[in-house]
Amino acid sequence: MKKLFIALVCVCLTSCGSNTSIVSSWRDPNATLATENFKKVLVVALVKDESTRRSTENRIASINPAILNASYNYLNQQNLDLTQEQKLSILQTEGFDGVITMRFIRADTQTQYVPGTAGYYGGMGYPGMGYGYAGGYGMGYGAGFGGWYGAYAPAYYSPGYYQENTYYYVETNIFDLKNNKLVWSATTKSLDVSDTDTTVDEIMQACVNEMRKDGYMAPKSK
Repeated sequence: MKKLFIALVCVCLTSCGSNTSIVSSWRDPNATLATENFKKVLVVALVKDESTRRSTENRIASINPAILNASYNYLNQQNLDLTQEQKLSILQTEGFDGVITMRFIRADTQTQYVPGTAGYYGGMGYPGMGYGYAGGYGMGYGAGFGGWYGAYAPAYYSPGYYQENTYYYVETNIFDLKNNKLVWSATTKSLDVSDTDTTVDEIMQACVNEMRKDGYMAPKSK
């Protein structure tokens, strides 16, 4: 039901900016969130580091604990050697009817040119007039050009430069366990993943926006 993501939407849309964007998405044309009846959903984060897995799953599950559940409580080292059919049977026995998965795909490093800035003086005015008058910045009318230029030119112009940015690609899927099929999928890319909680929030926000855009999720009510 739509209530699966109501709390998630409220949390995500409070963020003004984001370092995460959608690269691609897909949906089952015959499925929408409004018609799928997800009452108990498993959250699976496929990452190599166990602590990151747990923190990611807990972050998502905490949004709506009545519906969302971290997978490490059900799929862990104790049943690692079970077949896919046996694992699916465990989830169905536990009453799960949906799964949200997150999987790290790759990291790409890109070199980008950042243009310089010119003609900006921060609104301080011309030295010697207003703020600069009578040495307001330590420079009076009697100061030589060399001192004047050395003091103010750096703030007036900064050259362009090259920087390396690393983008992290993550795949997010929604599965319908009742019919054992994928119903929605998206790939996102994030520029900064130093804060796991923030990155997870941004991925969820991007996914919610995309689900609305492609019709899998009902538009936001006005």
